[in-house]
Amino acid sequence: MSDTTMKDIKGSTNKDQIIIFDTTLRDGEQSPGATMNMQEKFRLAQQLAKMKVDVIEAGFPIASAGDFDCVKNIADHIKDVQIAGLARASIKDIDTAWQALKGGFNPRIHTFLATSDIHLKHKLKMSRDQVLELAVSAVKHAAGYTSNVEFSAEDATRSDLDFVCRVFSAVIEAGATTLNFPDTTGYAMPDEFAGQIRYLVEHIPNIDKATLSVHCHNDLGLAVANSLAAIKAGVRQVETTINGIGERAGNTAMEELVMAIRTRPDQHVVTSNIVTEQIHPSSRMVSTITGMPVQPNKAIVGANAFAHESGIHQDGILKERTTYEIMNPADVGLSSGNLVLGKHSGRHALKDRIASLGYEELTDDDLQRVFSRFKDLADVKKDIFDEDIEAILMDEVLRIPNTYELISLGAMSGNQTLPTSGIRMIVNGKECEGASLGIGAIDAAFKTIAQLTGTTCQLLYFAVSSITGGTDAQGEVMVRLEAADGKIVMGQGADPDIITAAAKAYINGLNRVAYLNMKNKK
Repeated sequence: MSDTTMKDIKGSTNKDQIIIFDTTLRDGEQSPGATMNMQEKFRLAQQLAKMKVDVIEAGFPIASAGDFDCVKNIADHIKDVQIAGLARASIKDIDTAWQALKGGFNPRIHTFLATSDIHLKHKLKMSRDQVLELAVSAVKHAAGYTSNVEFSAEDATRSDLDFVCRVFSAVIEAGATTLNFPDTTGYAMPDEFAGQIRYLVEHIPNIDKATLSVHCHNDLGLAVANSLAAIKAGVRQVETTINGIGERAGNTAMEELVMAIRTRPDQHVVTSNIVTEQIHPSSRMVSTITGMPVQPNKAIVGANAFAHESGIHQDGILKERTTYEIMNPADVGLSSGNLVLGKHSGRHALKDRIASLGYEELTDDDLQRVFSRFKDLADVKKDIFDEDIEAILMDEVLRIPNTYELISLGAMSGNQTLPTSGIRMIVNGKECEGASLGIGAIDAAFKTIAQLTGTTCQLLYFAVSSITGGTDAQGEVMVRLEAADGKIVMGQGADPDIITAAAKAYINGLNRVAYLNMKNKK
């Protein structure tokens, strides 16, 4: 179906502008171990607003008291961007969502209900007529609070399209202004998905009264491809996450979608409001907060995305950048010239650099703690990179309440020595110390920490990397822990000494477990 024959679909003021609906704080947080606390969510929401996303889905208010407080805090304080809250097709869910959202700028209630026969039969145990009635009832209730209502047909790509058309048409009449057609299981192929979108446009008589949206999962690695295909078929909102994080294999990566649109205007005659220079800082912030590293070969934001090792490529780049680069690294916020801070740098220079990384609202106490850590690091490391500063910010500003805190660590290791680790730490406000033997110094440190904290977490994943280049670089350790009750968390730590970095990561993970347990008791 050509653009000239396609029905006009309601969207933004400019029908060729794509609405970017970011769900990093909601669907992204559903990645195993990626739970964020209120302060972390708020910092990230500030950065998303700085990127100029159109909608921020801040959470699922009824899921927990903590989630409700996070959504309310974001809605109350971040303006000029729509804040959305997720709600099942339930009166209680919708009421709770509105209580969290009502202080926001043009707040959006996002309600959903499955439409596929497999979900109706095995999960909902409802008929199609019952689903239709419930969807209409939920949207009508939400529309009583706000004119900004989104309805999602869960598992839409495996649903009967005629039934989806019936539901969408009915919820539009009930007050829905955005219709989301999600590929919940990442099952669709691009041509197939585009065909489904075109079918909706042709068979929903009142489609011109709503914005059509998609939410694609990446189980087959096609989330971005499916979203781009949907845009060509008439969709004007795409639901995305930073770094593509999310349940299972994740979601449509915002940075990939936005840069594909920007880089190939000949193929995608649409635009977005995204400030692309904030892409790399946003990616790094998400990785730092969630403890989920970005793979080096990840498009747009991976460490190798703009790296050239081949001599032929290097020669071409030096002569003319466009020989091997289809994007300018500066357009996504990458700069090769950030070696400007060192031991003689002052508070003002550090504050400016922190602001450029997206952390503009530091209190004087926060800044003083970061500056003290910065000076300590500068005494042992000549050049301070952005990544070093972000690691300090993670420890000093974006930290969760510390049930456990490392005071000091000593380790002994070698091929002729029994690996030993002695640790002094604070546990529930009391100072304690202990020592253990292990297979290696890190194993010994972890055993000592477990002994002092009385915890029995299982280590599922351990990764160590250099934050920057050079032998004086900080080591960054990421761990994934499984608590006795099955909770999975990520832990992150950074230090010039790799054993200390590992201990910090393990303790950070234990603090996340303690924080989740504390939230669940509220």
